[in-house]
Amino acid sequence: MILLSFDIEEFDLPQEYGFKLSIEEQIQISVQGTLSILSLLKRHQIKATFFCTAFFALQAPDIIRQIVAEGHEVASHGYHHSSFSPQDLISSKKVLEDISQKHVTGFRMARMMPVDEKNIFDAGYIYNSSLNPTFIPGRYNNLNKPRTYFMKEGVFQLPASVTPIVRFPLFWLAYHNLPKKVFLILALRTLKKDKYLNIYFHPWEFVDLKQLNGIKLPYIITNNSGIKMLNRLEYFIIYFKLKGYLFSPIYQFISSIPFYSGNR
Repeated sequence: MILLSFDIEEFDLPQEYGFKLSIEEQIQISVQGTLSILSLLKRHQIKATFFCTAFFALQAPDIIRQIVAEGHEVASHGYHHSSFSPQDLISSKKVLEDISQKHVTGFRMARMMPVDEKNIFDAGYIYNSSLNPTFIPGRYNNLNKPRTYFMKEGVFQLPASVTPIVRFPLFWLAYHNLPKKVFLILALRTLKKDKYLNIYFHPWEFVDLKQLNGIKLPYIITNNSGIKMLNRLEYFIIYFKLKGYLFSPIYQFISSIPFYSGNR
């Protein structure tokens, strides 16, 4: 099973590199990328999970409603992308449920940072996908954490997929920069080993980041952005569909796992 997910947020990434975009520009870029993603998923009849910040949802509620109308899952990505407090777990969930009119069961912390599982449980979430079980210099070292799904403090944990043994991260940045065939070989080996693949992207990756006026981001981020990344995602989808693999929203997948305890 392949679990495609997208972290939809205000595009605040340039701030990490000393640049600033207006809120309107941040939202517009994420909206543009999300529409491209939705069109691609619809064309291939693929359902996915969209982790959304409440702030983005309030600025672009029609996008959230379109995500739901097209059969995808909406989950929480916090309230704001660049700040967090424990009460955001409840408030972001409420905003998303009010807009989507759907029960929000999943959470992913911005930038895959740690979050207290008790707070997640108390806020009413069923699963947490905030762990990247690898080592990324300057970001985190999770080599001592479980590589595949597990339960913790009553919350189902779904780490991002990494390869067995060496734990090479199979996330968005890797697919931007590795040759497509190399990435797909690593992904296929991991999928055969784990029986699922949890891989995530962001809408702004599907916008040409090299064309942002006055904004200079690292090459590893802008490489293969825009239409090139959209084509790469389509290549990924076609490759695995031809091999007979299915795609699923996260909640639907975890509901089928034997040790999963069911709805709360």
